[in-house]
Amino acid sequence: MDLIIKNGHIVDPSQGIDFIGCVHIKNGLIIRIEKAVSAVMPEITPPEITKVIDASGLYIFPGLFDMHTHLREPGFEYKETIKSGTRAAVRGGFTSVCCMPNTKPVNDNETVTEFIVKKSLSEGFCNVFPIGAITKRQEGSELAEMGMMKDAGCVAFSDDGRPVGDSLLMRRALEYSKVFSSPIISHAEDLSLSNDGVMNEGYLSTTLGLRGIPAASEVIAIKRDIELAALTGGRLHIAHVSTAGGVRAIREAKRDGIAVTAETCPHYFHLTEAEAVGYNTAAKVNPPLRTIKDVEAVRQGLIDGTIDVIATDHAPHHRDDKICEFDGAAFGISGLETAFSLSFALVKEGVLPLNELIEKMTIRPSQILKLNKGTLKDGADADIVIVDLNKDFIIDPEQFVSKGKNTPFGGRRLSGLPVMTLCKGMVKYHFNNSIIMDGI
Repeated sequence: MDLIIKNGHIVDPSQGIDFIGCVHIKNGLIIRIEKAVSAVMPEITPPEITKVIDASGLYIFPGLFDMHTHLREPGFEYKETIKSGTRAAVRGGFTSVCCMPNTKPVNDNETVTEFIVKKSLSEGFCNVFPIGAITKRQEGSELAEMGMMKDAGCVAFSDDGRPVGDSLLMRRALEYSKVFSSPIISHAEDLSLSNDGVMNEGYLSTTLGLRGIPAASEVIAIKRDIELAALTGGRLHIAHVSTAGGVRAIREAKRDGIAVTAETCPHYFHLTEAEAVGYNTAAKVNPPLRTIKDVEAVRQGLIDGTIDVIATDHAPHHRDDKICEFDGAAFGISGLETAFSLSFALVKEGVLPLNELIEKMTIRPSQILKLNKGTLKDGADADIVIVDLNKDFIIDPEQFVSKGKNTPFGGRRLSGLPVMTLCKGMVKYHFNNSIIMDGI
């Protein structure tokens, strides 16, 4: 059955589209966008075999693209599975997600990559693109078989959570990034400086009696990797930027013409270390929440284009991993189901125009990974999210479909709610009846 989404306000930064109109879908592909409100196109599809969705008063965007998630499968299915994680993704408006390799076993070979690809095709609600490990077992001592993982479906490489400390290995990885045309994603952290810290280092960490992670841990690692990118000409992407110094280093690198891109997450442009007061483990994340100065710098980095992408770093955990003393709690925030609304707050606050926000959550991550996603161009997969920007709601973690209920944003009132998500023209989430749908 063909499908037309009519009367919606279409915003597609990949084409400079910002108008009320119709999206026409055939066989799971976008065949035409028109600046009109007609319900059918008789010359293409007879009305009797066309399904029409009226999006009056709503916005139509390309499906959101999250280039940094943790789906946990294989090995940690009690935290999340590909099925539950992608179900959370479509509820949040995401039609494509990239999953990090810190599974069990680690995604450091083509067998694990193939498992993830096949599992996502059989059980996933959206597109899943695996990210392979840079080093075997993420141990930082020997490069993984990047070429074989690339052939099996990996779109980038990272030892996320366990940064590559050996500069020579990182240099070699960046050299290979040119050969495979796949970015190296850096979890920028100097572990010797972090020294088993659990929150931002400063007055507050001292007051709470918690070991701190200094901002310099991130900044030094970013600067090292930028220098290696300049040396090799490789493709470097900096994950979850959280510090003013990190933003400054990336800005300077871009001005010097170095091939570096960067992402941040909603918690780094909304929250500060103060969330940890009371030993609130929901606010324990790595890199840690920083100071108001850092929050302002991250926002400025989004404004001036230093930071290219808004990702989630979706890191779901079992309750037992969080309901414990702060030192022993797991790092991470479950973010897929709140990321768009938290990011839309930047538009409401006048920090970013809507089209730039959508660009950072759709076409820009797709471009970095060289994938044909995040667009409503003719011939593209009909990956679409329909959003009610005026819909207010209160975040209730117990309503998450992700297995991970761990978020510091519980109880916060937001607006901008994804109400329908389509993947390849099939409705995967529909707010009105609160169920995931396999089709219309």
